[in-house]
Amino acid sequence: MYVILVYDVNVARVSKVLKTARKYLHWVQNSVLEGELTEAGFRKLKLELERIIDREEDSILFYVLGSQRYTRREMIGVRKGGEEWVW
Repeated sequence: MYVILVYDVNVARVSKVLKTARKYLHWVQNSVLEGELTEAGFRKLKLELERIIDREEDSILFYVLGSQRYTRREMIGVRKGGEEWVW
């Protein structure tokens, strides 16, 4: 499955969330990561993030797509994120 993760968390937890998510996905922009995951990897990522965030204050969104094949990304402006460019 192809997953896009978007997060909005308290500044005190940003680095922990990013570090954890980068174990599974590619960082592409501030607060956005994406990549292929197995069902087991997706469950493990969610469990790890649930241990970090404060459910009363933080938010994480997962966009789960069946495949990267049917997605298209267009960008305007400065490329941010890691050196890896997923596509």
